[in-house]
Amino acid sequence: MASFSKENVEQLRSTLQDAIVKCSERCLYQSAKWAAELSSSLSTRLDDQDSETDSDAPMEDTDPRSPGFPIVVSLNSDPGETRLEALEIHKYLLAKSFFDCKEFERCAAVFLPSGVSRGPLHAASPNVSTRSPHKPAKGKSKDPKAEARNYGTESISPPNTLPRLSQKALFLALYAKYMSGEKKKEEESEMILGPADQGSAMNKELVGISRSLEGWFHARKDGQNGGGWLEYLYGIVLAKGKNEEAARGYLIKSVHYFPYNWGAWLELNSLIGNVEELHDIVPNMPQNIMTLIFHLYANQELYQSTEPIHRQLNELETIFPESQFLMTQRALLYYHSKDFDEAESIFSTILHADPHRIDSLDHYSNILYVMSARPKLAFLAQLATATDKFRPETCCVVGNYYSLTSEHEKAVNYFRRALTLDRNFLSAWTLMGHEYVEMKNTHAAIESYRRAVDVNRKDYRAWYGLGQTYEVLEMHLYALFYYQRASSLRPYDPKMWQAVGSCYDKINRPEQSIKAYKRALVAGTYYESGSSFGSGAHSEPTAGVMDPEILFQIALMYEKVEDLEEAAEYMEMTLAQEEGPTGEDEEGDGTRGVGIGVTNTTSKARIWLARWEFGRGGLSRAMELANELCQDGVEVEEAKALIRDLRARMEVEKGT
Repeated sequence: MASFSKENVEQLRSTLQDAIVKCSERCLYQSAKWAAELSSSLSTRLDDQDSETDSDAPMEDTDPRSPGFPIVVSLNSDPGETRLEALEIHKYLLAKSFFDCKEFERCAAVFLPSGVSRGPLHAASPNVSTRSPHKPAKGKSKDPKAEARNYGTESISPPNTLPRLSQKALFLALYAKYMSGEKKKEEESEMILGPADQGSAMNKELVGISRSLEGWFHARKDGQNGGGWLEYLYGIVLAKGKNEEAARGYLIKSVHYFPYNWGAWLELNSLIGNVEELHDIVPNMPQNIMTLIFHLYANQELYQSTEPIHRQLNELETIFPESQFLMTQRALLYYHSKDFDEAESIFSTILHADPHRIDSLDHYSNILYVMSARPKLAFLAQLATATDKFRPETCCVVGNYYSLTSEHEKAVNYFRRALTLDRNFLSAWTLMGHEYVEMKNTHAAIESYRRAVDVNRKDYRAWYGLGQTYEVLEMHLYALFYYQRASSLRPYDPKMWQAVGSCYDKINRPEQSIKAYKRALVAGTYYESGSSFGSGAHSEPTAGVMDPEILFQIALMYEKVEDLEEAAEYMEMTLAQEEGPTGEDEEGDGTRGVGIGVTNTTSKARIWLARWEFGRGGLSRAMELANELCQDGVEVEEAKALIRDLRARMEVEKGT
């Protein structure tokens, strides 16, 4: 990336300030906040700072329209839109005041007649597709991609019944309708995981909004668009209706027309399920700095903590050196690669710079939980509660603290509180599933993990949790399916493949189990040991040492397929991990590195090898291994019994 000049920085700052105002005018407050934080993190020259803070400098007249002057009103380049906005300014200010007071119906009624954007969401809606995973439709199947390509071009497109409004007013009115539907959906929802909570409450305004927007787009002339805002809203509606292909198309149009609406990028990211899908849509993205930020964020969400991603992050930080958003992305990249110390250090730096920032504190609490840093987690819980106790992030921090102190019922209560505040808050669903596993409530755990997957299908922890829970229920085929989904999201995590191998073993498929365990060995070279499930103590691995448990399981699988020679090889490899890998010292002599020492697994391998040597006549080797077991103090009784058998066998051979 070429270095930014002072003029580039000022132009970017002006563009971001414009985005702040435009997002605020449309009540997209989270996108406005994100743009404001990014704008304030832009690099500034020292001489510029000095001139700004010099109180003795004479005041000069400044042109409000100059690039360096902060924007207070947004300008529209379309003369027709500008005229409409000027005519309806009094109505717009009234509607926005209603929206700010959360009177969404009143806001929409300022611009829209009462009959517009009404109607329940049902399966017959031409704009919202439904999914039925259990009962496939009868008759000939249709190509969903072909349907998406023809979406909105068929003759069933409804007429445009909307009054003549500016695009800003139309967006505000329809967005107010959408928010009204979301509010009613929350009111109709039952208690979290209560007896009547099926997670099936729907926004009943979606179908009306969809028809209105479809008619509006259909009535536009070639070359006219919604400025990126109406495309964004239509993309949200289509995504809610599970019409993901069409939703992606409209969201891509939205970021082309107005790239600085971060909400559009977030919605687009939620529709990307894997790295391949990300690579497919990148060529369709606009070529600007927002695409670089999105590419970084999407890769982080897909757990791609690779060297190119870190280089891309370094380049962005040269432009936004104080961006807490970018610092958070770096911390999460380290978290995904299980470098917990580095991730914790970055989050600690962010917290010291802005102690009132609640965003992403749930991830910070996860890191402290894995590290078993109870004092720091207690401090974080107190700080977050003092700042805003009614944020879902705060509830998750407090829930993690109670989970670390083994007060699982209190932890569940706080995770429920987080979901009461935001039912789509992913961390709360996943963490609540973990707690129900600890409490042996498998039914509630499964439901929690399923809700987490519904919110974000890229959450490997939820897939892994489902696998664990079904494994507890001894439903190994179900568990295998979920473990495979988790391993597809985290292909370099040995825990994922180890779980897959264990399931293959339990359904008596040793050949596939061997392949999975070998994948786990390869994956172990990428990540440090730690918990992939979201719990467990933080530990540092010994460099170069393979996991003896995986080696031992591979040996047992070879024993199952009656390949005893290969099984013995892996048992020997298991034993070798006690002393560590072979290396070369300065004099060129072969030496052993620091190993893991004697463990239950290596002792089991030693007794297996002793018996195998005894069976094939290697009595001296068997005696050596049995004596080592007696010295180690593990499997002593079996070792003594084997020694007695060996001595008897040796006496018999001497007598003959």
